Amino acid sequence: MFSDVADRYDVTNTVLSMGLDRRWRRRTRQCLELQPGHAVLDLAAGTGVSTVELRRSGAYAVACDFSLGMLRAGRAHAGRRDVPFVAGDALRLPFADATFDAATIAFGLRNVADVPLALREMARVVRPGGRLVVCEFSRPVFAPFRFVYLNYLMRALPWIARKVSSNPEAYVYLAESIRAWPEQHELARTIAGAGWVDVRYRNLTGGIVALHLAERAG
Repeated sequence: MFSDVADRYDVTNTVLSMGLDRRWRRRTRQCLELQPGHAVLDLAAGTGVSTVELRRSGAYAVACDFSLGMLRAGRAHAGRRDVPFVAGDALRLPFADATFDAATIAFGLRNVADVPLALREMARVVRPGGRLVVCEFSRPVFAPFRFVYLNYLMRALPWIARKVSSNPEAYVYLAESIRAWPEQHELARTIAGAGWVDVRYRNLTGGIVALHLAERAG
């Protein structure tokens, strides 16, 4: 499914988010507090647009994704040809223990088959004291806004996707997976149960997206 949408994935995401995806990526980078010389894993990186944002910090950022179609689309992009793309399964990452200073996964945790295992795998490849940021769709906190947003998800989003996406049915899945995703405090508990400490979250855009921050236990 993800390979089918790879060619127009970036532009579709920008249209559907009304351009907010750029701000969400920037805030993810800022929360990671990366420094030049750090190594960061960008898991479920897709075409690498998020990896390019991470590299603005001066860190060495590696894009890892399960979808070969996404990786091919990223490698074909003129501005991403120096990004290291790695094919890998989030449930069995192809990296040694404590390889990275930080890790992030943006809008990809919903798509793994075993969320706690993926979080434990990220903890394995991050050094003690390293940072995690999970950027994921979440639940708006203001009830009237939540009602409007959920209606947008189930009605307007699939209609817009039919106009701009190469595989509109994938965005029906997107809407359904967002509705089924746990609320912020529930995800925080799952992250803490997977070996991360000092877990907290920040709502963006009224809670449409939440950034979950954590540190690797020493």
